[in-house]
Amino acid sequence: MARTWLMKSEPYKYSFDDLERDGRTPWDEIRNYQARNFMRDDMKIGDRVLFYYSNVQPPGVAGVAEVCSEPYPDETQFDETSNYHDPKATRDNPRWILVDVKPVKKLPRLVTLQEIKDEPKLQDLPLVRRGNRLSIMPVSEADADLIIDMANRPGPEDA
Repeated sequence: MARTWLMKSEPYKYSFDDLERDGRTPWDEIRNYQARNFMRDDMKIGDRVLFYYSNVQPPGVAGVAEVCSEPYPDETQFDETSNYHDPKATRDNPRWILVDVKPVKKLPRLVTLQEIKDEPKLQDLPLVRRGNRLSIMPVSEADADLIIDMANRPGPEDA
């Protein structure tokens, strides 16, 4: 059964528009063990992804994507010129794993973090828990459906 994930990206580095232009991209340069474990152990082809903008004002969910590959080694760990090079990683024993994602649809509007925090039904979402800094996290199907539905309603700027 397909799962849903929230995956964070900084839009000035890689936006949903970039994903639509490229058609698919490796979700590389992740250097958090829990996020790596989600990609390596739990993500499957066909899983839904909420594409979330972080480190920008306002942060929020910009689009829906889909996992479109099996997990495989992140090549940046082997590249000595990369900021994400890991000297302990080897081809026989890679430390960092990724999946590819492809666009499904850009949301009609950004659903901001503040809107998500203000929605009583989303209070258990890992994203709104204090101190949660994971770049990848599981999201229940109901929570993801609600966030997507929120994108189809007028936003706070329309009030």
